[in-house]
Parts: sequence; structure tokens; C-alpha cells
Amino acid sequence: MPDLDALKLQALEIWATVLAWLQSPTFYAQIGAIVAAWILAGFVSKLVRKRVPFLRDAPAEGKLLLVRTWVYKARSLLFPILLVAILAAAVSILRSVTGSVWLVQLAQSLAVVLALYNAIKLFVPSEGLRKLINIIVLPSALLMVFGYFDDFTAFLDTVALELGNIRLSALFLIKAAIFGGIIFWLGRQSNSAGQNAINRQEALDLGMRSLISKLFQIVLFIVMGIVFLQVLGIDLTALAVLGGAVGVGLGFGLQQIAANFISGMIILFERSLSPGDYIEMEDGKAGILKEINMRSTTLETYDGKEVMLPNEKFVTTTFVNWTRDDPRQRYEVEFSVSYDTDIEPIPDLICAAVSKHPQILQDPEIPDVELRGFGDSGINFAVEFWADGIDDGKNKFSSDVLFIVWRTLRDNQIKIPYPQREVRVLSDEPSALGIKTKPAARKKP
Repeated sequence: MPDLDALKLQALEIWATVLAWLQSPTFYAQIGAIVAAWILAGFVSKLVRKRVPFLRDAPAEGKLLLVRTWVYKARSLLFPILLVAILAAAVSILRSVTGSVWLVQLAQSLAVVLALYNAIKLFVPSEGLRKLINIIVLPSALLMVFGYFDDFTAFLDTVALELGNIRLSALFLIKAAIFGGIIFWLGRQSNSAGQNAINRQEALDLGMRSLISKLFQIVLFIVMGIVFLQVLGIDLTALAVLGGAVGVGLGFGLQQIAANFISGMIILFERSLSPGDYIEMEDGKAGILKEINMRSTTLETYDGKEVMLPNEKFVTTTFVNWTRDDPRQRYEVEFSVSYDTDIEPIPDLICAAVSKHPQILQDPEIPDVELRGFGDSGINFAVEFWADGIDDGKNKFSSDVLFIVWRTLRDNQIKIPYPQREVRVLSDEPSALGIKTKPAARKKP
């Protein structure tokens, strides 16, 4: 049972302290300093935001747009930053005048927490990371304000799980979660910025840009991993033996993944494939090369499907790159005319009509009509032509050319034959079939 007299005595002591504060001029001086700092910080922040152009007007375009956007977003931090600065000045003044500044220091610490909260809200776009920081960082800042942070971290360090020589404390896990989230976010932001910067280099072709972007991504995440281990205080030399053993195990167990990774690097260095190429695999799969990843390559078909192919396929099997060096392709369509047609003017008529199509090229060769043979129902022709791109998807060259051939033949009264068969109906009488029969034998009386 708690001692009621002791509790009553402590309550009286607290009440006496509060009364002493309320009756102390230094207490009211600190209250006045805090209120004055709040009013002055609000007035100055509004004045600066109205007078300074890049804090008043949102940037729309121009140089350093990203920097100006971040500065404009940071204008809401002006008030808490000014509040911290004015309270710091008040602490110096009151310390020399009254000698008591504990309340102003407390207000200054809370202003720092407010500035930190606003900065997290503004500059951390990930909602999950923002919640993690609010849950962990802000309470830690409050503990620092009230002077309990060191005691709290010492307590977390005593809560640990020990497995042989391995010791995992609650403090270590919290540090790993905090710094891992921050480093992962920084790595992702750096990767996005780097990829955008590389893709804007129009002097480099698509293959070289893809190669540089992948190498940048690999180096960036290796550096981030090393930084993460260093922040946690893990000795990298101690991981050498373990890393060697794990590497051997991975080499045996993840051979296909390693093969695809190395094949991806070979593809990028050889530059035999580039995004935008039309690829046809040995098994018939075909599509536009969308992206080359570390493990697989993505082909986008014309019917909207994405085919994921292991990188090893492009190293160990045969494939056709239709558009690597030259996107121009030669195609042909076949047609027939009836036997009663004068075929001499047909090549000139068809070539002139096909050449008018906007996507049919005149170089390296103009459209050409060839006589292919004499069929059962008509005379067979084929028109050959060059076009820029693949005959599928948005292009459909063959379909357009067939329509042109149809209209040209129709306008010039040239008939397209259809299969004809001649059927003769023969009588079933033996004499009609040319079969001789013997006369029937007479019966004897």
C-alpha cells in the first residue's frame, strides 16, 4: 500500500513550487518572452513571404526550377525557424538579466520539434516512411527536450536477444529500421534523379543510355549497402569469411539467376539489343523490346501483352533483331488476274498506285511487280515494296497495299479470278461407258 502521507507531502511540495513560479517575476518574464517571440516570428515570416519573390510566387518555369520549387515549399518552415532563433536570443538576454531561462529553453526545444515535424511533412513524399519517422524520430526529439533520451536508449540497449556471439538489442533493431528506411529512400530518390539525367542525354543512343543507367544503379545500391553497414557499426572485414561461404552457396543454388544477371551485363556491353528494337525469338515469340533488366528482358507485343524472357535466352539461343541497324524492311503481297487479261500494263499500274502510299519508301528500291507463275485459275503476281517499320500494330503495310491493288484492278476493269471447276456428268449405261457386253446364252428347249 502506498504511503498516503508521503504522497500528500509530495503533492504539497509540487504545489508550493508552482505557487512560487506563479509569484516569481522571472516566470512572467519568460512567459512574456515566449509570447513576444511567437508574435514576432509570425509577423516577420509573413513579411518575408510577401516581400521575397521566390517565396511569394510559385515557380512555373525557368532555370533551377527544381531548386526554386523546393525553396518555395520550404517557406512554411520560416515561422518555426524564426521562432527558434528569436527564443535563442531571448535565452541569452534573460540569462544575463534574470538568471532563469528554463521555460524559454523548453519552448525553444518544442519549436525545434515543430520545425522538424514540418520538414518531414514537406520533404518526405513516402507516406510509410513519413509515418515511421513521426513514430520514432519525433518521440526521440521530445525525449531529448526533457532530458530522458540517454536513459531511454540505455534501457533499449539492455533489451537484447543473444545467440552465441550474436547480440541483437532493441536499440540496434530500431537504428537499423530508421537508417535503413532513410538510406533506402535516399537511394531511390538518387536513382530516379540519376536515371532522368542519363535519359536526357540525347547525344547518347538508347543502348548506351541503358548501359550507363544500369551500371549507375548497381554502383549506387552497392554504395548504399556499404553505407548502411557502416552506419550500423558492422565491421565489413568480419563479413568476408561469411560472404565467401554465402557466395559459394549462392553459386550452386542460384546458377540460373547468376547466369541471367551475367547475360544481362553481356547484352548491355555488347549493345546487341536496344529499347525499341523489334525482336523475334526462335520459338516464335516477338515484340518491341521495352526494357532490359538485371534478370529478364521485356518484350511488348502488338496486342498489349508483355513477355518476360530470361536474359540467358539472348545469349544461348538464336533470335532475329529486325530493326537493330536499319528499321526499313521489305515486304511483298500476292495477287492474281484472270487469263483473259492483258498483263503488260499491270506492273506499271500497280507500282504507280503503291508508290503513292505515304509509308512506302522509294529507297533503297522502288515498288516492283513480279510475274510469279500461271496458276489453276489465274496469272499470279507479287508486288514487293520497302517500308519503314514492322508490318503489324499501327503500320499494317500489307493490308493497305492489298486495298490499293484491289482498287487499281477494279478501276481498270481487270478481273480477279476465282477457282473454277468443270464437271461432266456421264451416263451410267454400259454402252455409254464404252464397255462391251456378251449376249445372254439361249436356253435349250
